[in-house]
Amino acid sequence: MSRTFTRRSVLAAGAGTVAAAWIGQTASAAAAPDASSGKRGPWTGKRSANGWSIDPGAVSQHQVEGASAAVMLRDGPAAAVLLHVARRWHYEIAPLDTGEGGGVSGHTTSRAVAAAYESNYLSGTALCLHPAAYPLGGSEGLWPHHELIVRDILLDCAGTVVWGGDLAPVKPSHFQIAVGPGSEELERVAERLVPPPGATRTPVAGAVEDPAQPARRVKALRLSRTQRR
Repeated sequence: MSRTFTRRSVLAAGAGTVAAAWIGQTASAAAAPDASSGKRGPWTGKRSANGWSIDPGAVSQHQVEGASAAVMLRDGPAAAVLLHVARRWHYEIAPLDTGEGGGVSGHTTSRAVAAAYESNYLSGTALCLHPAAYPLGGSEGLWPHHELIVRDILLDCAGTVVWGGDLAPVKPSHFQIAVGPGSEELERVAERLVPPPGATRTPVAGAVEDPAQPARRVKALRLSRTQRR
């Protein structure tokens, strides 16, 4: 498992379904700062940018499988899918429980956002993996082989998750639910990625499809073209 997750040492430096049109209206209706300014401002909406209600009571702590790290996420299929993202990142890109890179973070009650999509932390439908290594608008990107893995993870999620590396401004540590509440596709993906108690996942933790397989790379590239903003 690789422990190199930034071009500089972190110790030294520190066909997707996007939610329906009303989700975009939610984002524009709430007061968010101009992302190009780099300033943070308050998110005033009752829903996050992806259309989910901001309800702290719907959020709880979830363990990242295979790691000693835990993260606050929206209960239900949103958490199940985002935890799959975190699990694969932990095994295949860099560990989330060493304290390096900022670890993992999710739900927050702070309404200060520098980009509209950061409001999704408020609803518990987004998480950050090594946020200190890959901050909003930062110059550091993932190594090509790590981005290949991220693309494959997104393929696992079948368009229900969007990566911050495809958003503007970029934030390579960010992953968010890309469909609205009640999405049947999200439920289907969650059931596929997280089997019921007692069932064996295929593949098991740490053993996944080869992201370099030509067929998977073609599918992942096709999905990326639909999700880039």
